[in-house]
Amino acid sequence: MKRTLTAIGLTLIIVSAVILIINIRGGTQNAPKDASSHSKMPLRANEEKSTRSPLLQWSIEQKVSQTLYIGIQGLTLSNQEKEMISQNQVGGVILLGRNVESARQLQNLVDSIHQANANNPTPLFLGIDEEGGRVSRIPDSAIMNLPASKKIGGTMDPELAQKTGRLLAEKVKAFGFNMNFAPVLDIVNNPNNQVIGDRSFGETPERVKNMGISAMQAIQSARVIPVVKHFPGHGNTSVDSHYDLPVVDQTIEELEDFEWVPFKTAVEQGADAIMTAHILFPELDQKYPATLSKTIITGIIREQLDFNGLVITDDMAMGAISNNYGTSEAAVLSIQAGADMVLLTDTSQFQSVKNSLIQAVRDGQIPESQLNTSVTRILQKKETYKLSEPYEDTAEISQLNMQIEEVWNQIQ
Repeated sequence: MKRTLTAIGLTLIIVSAVILIINIRGGTQNAPKDASSHSKMPLRANEEKSTRSPLLQWSIEQKVSQTLYIGIQGLTLSNQEKEMISQNQVGGVILLGRNVESARQLQNLVDSIHQANANNPTPLFLGIDEEGGRVSRIPDSAIMNLPASKKIGGTMDPELAQKTGRLLAEKVKAFGFNMNFAPVLDIVNNPNNQVIGDRSFGETPERVKNMGISAMQAIQSARVIPVVKHFPGHGNTSVDSHYDLPVVDQTIEELEDFEWVPFKTAVEQGADAIMTAHILFPELDQKYPATLSKTIITGIIREQLDFNGLVITDDMAMGAISNNYGTSEAAVLSIQAGADMVLLTDTSQFQSVKNSLIQAVRDGQIPESQLNTSVTRILQKKETYKLSEPYEDTAEISQLNMQIEEVWNQIQ
């Protein structure tokens, strides 16, 4: 019954958010298709108040909280982290390698996160990096690891990439995750690139496009939200953005013909979410890296690629950002630039980041209409994937391991 009420409440909030944005924009030309027909019919005053009231009753603080995608520090939830979820109503929680010790511990941690959010009106994005190869968080003592994307790409078999994508989704579903920060759509064209390396499907746009989109669509079909990464492309770097800010001197024409090919196809094929890279592209924006750049997020991702899904930043705790910008300043800049969600794994910065975003909205640095648009995207994605409902079609662990073993056999 609680899940049913949550689903109904989320639907009402989404409808209200859409109507609010239409009214703020003063027209229907930018409204989602499922709301356009209703927007042409004027509402009586009491009907308008009833339909719009759920979102209108949300404070700026509540809306800002939905844009925050947080990490946690240890193997269990601290009291402070429980409060960030239960009281602050954050939009999502990501788990990293530091949060995983064993299968039982991970399952208990995931359950405690869901429990902390149980009384909130909207479900959480619960995300993890499960790419296969060296970026795998699900304990292989429970479910076998899948080969790295480079090995899958080397077969040049989109059906194998599709099978791998489905198995990645089934792995994360088995532990209660609903979002996977994969696949990597970066093209490795720099031999000194260590941060991407074998995480990429290959060295050509065609191979990465064919294999990556097959994996993305398979993840979607298993009712897990894939996040393609790292736009505008992390494959031509020699600096690891975990530690410092990479600079890539490529022209927009070079990027369009190479790095952006897989991303453009992903958007055309219905990508749900894109993660931005902490990389400076001086030919695009001389001042700000992609994660903080309005030229790149709004000008290229939103307008040029015509993408209306979620834009999520890479982790603000990474050295490329933390060593060059204040975390709170960077969070404000990224939302100003057009990002919908800020990934923040350093929870010691949570309150200052949240307060800075709230103040930026109150001061008009971030228009509340823009915040409403982002919150609507977030809520719509949660409703589309029915995150308020539990998974009922998760595969047996033994079956998953047998199928993963078959994948290994196919690449050998």
